[in-house]
Amino acid sequence: MQMMTRNVLLDLEEEEDDEEDGDIVLENLEQTIVSNCGSLENQQDFRAPEFEEFNGKPDSLFFNDGQRRIDFVLVYEDEKRKETNKKGTNEKQRRKRQAYESNLICKGLELEATRSVLDDNLVFVKVHAPWEVLCTYAELMHIKLPLKPNDLKTRSSAFHHLNWFTKVLSVDENMIKPEQEFFTAPFEKNRMNDFYIVDRDSFFNPATRSRIVYFILSRVTYQVINNVSKFGINRLVSSGIYKAAFPLHDCKFGQPSEDPSCPNERFLLYREWAHPRSIYKKQPLDLIRKYYGEKIGIYFAWLGYYTQMLLLAAVVGMACFLYGYLNQDNCTWSKEVCDPDIGGNIIMCPQCDKLCPFWKLNITCESSKKLCIFDSFGTLVFAVFMGIWVTLFLEFWKRRQAELEYEWDTVELQQEEQARPEYEAQCNHVVINEITQEEERIPFTACGKCIRITLCASAVLFWILLIIASVIGIIVYRLSVFIVFSTTLPKNFSGTDPFQKYLTPQMATSITASIISFIIIMILNTIYEKVAIMITNFELPRTQTDYENSLTMKMFLFQFVNYYSSCFYIAFFKGKFVGYPGDPVYWLGKYRNEECDPGGCLLELTTQLTIIMGGKAIWNNIQEVLLPWVMNLIGRFRRVSGSENISPRWEQDYHLQPMGKLGLFYEYLEMIVQFGFVTLFVASFPLAPLLALVNNILEIRVDAWKLTTQFRRMVPEKAQDIGAWQPIMQGIAVLAVVTNAMIIAFTSDMIPRLVYYWSFSIPPYGDHADYTMEGYINNTLSIFNISDFKDKSKPESYSGLGNYTTCRYRDFRNPPGHPQEYKHNIYYWHVVAAKLAFVIVMEHVIYSVKFFISYAIPDVSKSTKSKIKREKYLTQKLLHESHITKNMGIIIQKMAEVVDNNLRPKSE
Repeated sequence: MQMMTRNVLLDLEEEEDDEEDGDIVLENLEQTIVSNCGSLENQQDFRAPEFEEFNGKPDSLFFNDGQRRIDFVLVYEDEKRKETNKKGTNEKQRRKRQAYESNLICKGLELEATRSVLDDNLVFVKVHAPWEVLCTYAELMHIKLPLKPNDLKTRSSAFHHLNWFTKVLSVDENMIKPEQEFFTAPFEKNRMNDFYIVDRDSFFNPATRSRIVYFILSRVTYQVINNVSKFGINRLVSSGIYKAAFPLHDCKFGQPSEDPSCPNERFLLYREWAHPRSIYKKQPLDLIRKYYGEKIGIYFAWLGYYTQMLLLAAVVGMACFLYGYLNQDNCTWSKEVCDPDIGGNIIMCPQCDKLCPFWKLNITCESSKKLCIFDSFGTLVFAVFMGIWVTLFLEFWKRRQAELEYEWDTVELQQEEQARPEYEAQCNHVVINEITQEEERIPFTACGKCIRITLCASAVLFWILLIIASVIGIIVYRLSVFIVFSTTLPKNFSGTDPFQKYLTPQMATSITASIISFIIIMILNTIYEKVAIMITNFELPRTQTDYENSLTMKMFLFQFVNYYSSCFYIAFFKGKFVGYPGDPVYWLGKYRNEECDPGGCLLELTTQLTIIMGGKAIWNNIQEVLLPWVMNLIGRFRRVSGSENISPRWEQDYHLQPMGKLGLFYEYLEMIVQFGFVTLFVASFPLAPLLALVNNILEIRVDAWKLTTQFRRMVPEKAQDIGAWQPIMQGIAVLAVVTNAMIIAFTSDMIPRLVYYWSFSIPPYGDHADYTMEGYINNTLSIFNISDFKDKSKPESYSGLGNYTTCRYRDFRNPPGHPQEYKHNIYYWHVVAAKLAFVIVMEHVIYSVKFFISYAIPDVSKSTKSKIKREKYLTQKLLHESHITKNMGIIIQKMAEVVDNNLRPKSE
């Protein structure tokens, strides 16, 4: 079919606002731009799709003629059968749709309409791209297609002797056959004979066909207002003119198609990838990429590689946890806390003004035992290990990503990407390109761009400040509710009451504040997701990659502050600026600052991480699995029982859930936030990699199940890498070294214990003959004279105090009666010096190792570089030889004609 390039466009007067899509509506339909597609004086001038009845073949992927493949499906509700909400609205929508479909036909696409089997109001428009259209747009989009089979030999694996083991973990090759590899090159119509075209019907696979058709659908115009074009299927769907637009799944997920020509790739993916019995198998990445496109394929490749690397971190983390658990009975300072003769005789000062009572140290016995598990030497080893592990993961992932770029033909992908239709629609300003010196259109001037950036940055800053305000609100809650728990919970410790044994005022405050913080995080996330999309749409990035990268940075910056701010507060601020009982520091001039347990805030940080990580995993699974499953279940109940067996493939897919405009963006975001928890605060929770590993093993299969069973097929998209997520992970990796070093130095009690053991347990500062931890608790709790309380903070009741005239508090200060009473003592300055030295040494050691590893491991392996160079060489050689052969054939043919003419008799 000869392609027509001129469009039917509706040029309309501005009369009233269209409530459906915000565009200017149609009233005077006589004002039109007429093309060779027909006049618009009446409806018959539109080129409309052919209407056909359903042929009774539910598994068919073709038009009723059985020859033309369905590449895309558009769904709309018949305007004649709709209830009119506003006078003329249905007619306006119908005219826009007719103009759009007419222009699709003018672009060379073939349309066939079929009314719904289940709902007479719905009409399904099936779209087919003929060979000529596919070739034209494949060249325009620089799509790489096969030249000849790849004859390069692949190296055998270094672990070939373990083939029996890897075979168990691999997918069944009898079910999913390995893809044949080809040398590829960007398609050119004038070199069509150079490409490996065995069969025209299979040369463009279904994913490529859908991508080409979607490219056309996104750029066809349906309306012109004041010389501004309105175009694209996305705008038509969002305005309600079409209800959906999607490519088809090739079969049901639970059983293969009855059509012998169907590849049944959806069924194979469900059986060998999404089914629970395949949870231990490797992912069929080539088939995922073939069916869903490179963008989804690279996500699952990254998630699978991240999960594999987590296995090593989980094993080491579990070993460190077991080391702390098995050695908790040897924890001398915890024994002193629990000892009735030591901890039971130490009266601690009240932790709030007036209402809080004095309390005995041994009520924190159980929390001190738990703290011994996490605050041990194994934690230090694990923190150093994770600093190196994250570098190894990022470097080896770069190599794996380079291999996939070669295997999936995305090495030079940047040449293919086109401007977004939303960007092109706003290009009203003409400027001169500095490089080409030619005119080009841009959406806004330099001044307009600055204004947009300023407004977007201000909006993002406002929301970040809103998060900080919510964190301050949580802190105020903690300060307020601690007083309540301190006055209501038991004040003395008896080992028989299990409730009193585990629930201290500090623990009760920590748990309730963590739960409230998690709820606020989820609420703010839900709101900000919509705000971030609005801000990015206003910013108007040029390409889809630019759009996603811009949205990624906004969302991650928000999520970083939202998820991690409470953890940073507990780790680095809580209990650090409290003063002492005689001169406490107040928050906002009213609330007395929180104090940590005598053993530090590390256990509270662990509790916060556990609640947020666990709660986030549960919430995400509810959103990702339960919600679409329930929605599809409700939809099935609304339809006639058993109707799915007689409904066509396109109608079955329509009743699945739409994937959403951002695709797998939220899956990436979820995993990156988890990556932050695993790396940034791992010194306080060695089991974080194990929890992440279990979550990711389930996440891969849950995402696979969701894609293959609950959602419509996404439009296949190209992707070279994981985009902006890579530099975000690198930034997290750098920050993780600092945070873990500071957690060990300033949040845990490891450094004060080491200083006591090596310096203050022996003379001249200590009384013991040998290095020991005995007496640590007594030496690290300062003494305060009860008579020195100020009136503002003096407790109202001294009940249970007995004959004691002093109380103890967590700090390193001189006792009352000292020439510099309540000033920091020498132990404090030793500890501060040791903490700073530890942070500097640990950072420099790990950064040095990270730099060495990054330098030693190249981003692209030598074998991959050789393959890329070899393929490029052979491709150029093949095309060059083909070009020479073709030219030589033309020259020989012309020479033969000349010779033939010269040899003819002159009489002729």
